[in-house]
Amino acid sequence: MSPHDAVKRGPDVLSLVALDRGRGKHTGGGSSTAGNDHPRWPRTSSRGKRQSRASQLRGIRQHFYRQVVDVQADQPLRVLAYSLVPSPRARPDEDWGTLQAEADQLGYAIAARLHDVAVPVTTTYFPASSASQGVYTPPWDRPGWREAERQLRAGLADGVLVLDRHNISSDDDQYHAVIEHLGEHCRAFLHLVISEEPVAPT
Repeated sequence: MSPHDAVKRGPDVLSLVALDRGRGKHTGGGSSTAGNDHPRWPRTSSRGKRQSRASQLRGIRQHFYRQVVDVQADQPLRVLAYSLVPSPRARPDEDWGTLQAEADQLGYAIAARLHDVAVPVTTTYFPASSASQGVYTPPWDRPGWREAERQLRAGLADGVLVLDRHNISSDDDQYHAVIEHLGEHCRAFLHLVISEEPVAPT
């Protein structure tokens, strides 16, 4: 099993908080009523769950960003620009322009540009996981991403700059594993030009 394999963290904490707050509202303070021994729990839509998970993932990503910033103090942050292109014939030039503009705006220095070609995966199985299936090869199986991790471990950069999370993975568990691996093992952060947003299962 890859060291990048996602570990299930249990129920979504944010969903549980919202659920607990909603219980009093929907059950008249939590007391049972005659003929109804079970409190009525508010229904959480799949859209609500996706929004909650997106917020959780964004929070984890920002946590590791703050850790790096605290260590770096006033030094400019060095980032690796990373892109996932849809085919061998596609060029990441448009992504490079967007990533460079983002780096310029935030004062990042781009240390290197790396990209991979998206290789579709027909079937992906995650034991004990209800996550959506990934549509492309996991990041840790891509040569460009492995090189990015090597440079981060060598201290050649402080983080990775990408257009959106789908350049890493559309699968929540894979994406979560990558954020934590970067933060815990590479002491690096992930910066997105377009922040996390709920997505339909792929």
